[in-house]
Amino acid sequence: MTVSARAALRSATRAKHDRVDAAFGRFDLTDRFSYGRFLTAHARALPAVEAAIAACEAIPAFARRTELLARDLAEIGLSMPAPLALAPPESEAAAFGALYVIEGSRLGGAILARQVSDDLPRAYLSAIHPPGAWRAFGEMLDRAGKTGGPSWLDQAIAAAEATFDLYTGAVDAA
Repeated sequence: MTVSARAALRSATRAKHDRVDAAFGRFDLTDRFSYGRFLTAHARALPAVEAAIAACEAIPAFARRTELLARDLAEIGLSMPAPLALAPPESEAAAFGALYVIEGSRLGGAILARQVSDDLPRAYLSAIHPPGAWRAFGEMLDRAGKTGGPSWLDQAIAAAEATFDLYTGAVDAA
């Protein structure tokens, strides 16, 4: 039985995902200063990832969240920081790997949005998938993995890991 691209990505990137969760878990989302640092860390990574993915014509349109993040930062009196550097994906598979990370982060964002104090903005974290969108993305990812050839999954995993590393580095820079 062949493992789906989704399952393979989840399994292969688990340790990096856990590291990102632990790094961002140090922020207190009820505290204005700490929440500002949390958003700033995201703002160091997300715009670079979204721009890199958008440069890949083979990837379908996706809902960007950089504007929501900038708005939340502005509402608490902070500016968008300079994004960390991220090279455009070298293949469709790499773009799918990076997209897997940022689309998956929407799921966690929905949970985190409930932890944010009522007096703080949460448009970025509340930008969840419409009903059925995460499942549809997973199916698209699996189809692309099946038709992409033997190195497709390796490229997707490498890009997903690099994206998780970017987010970990963004916390360190915040």
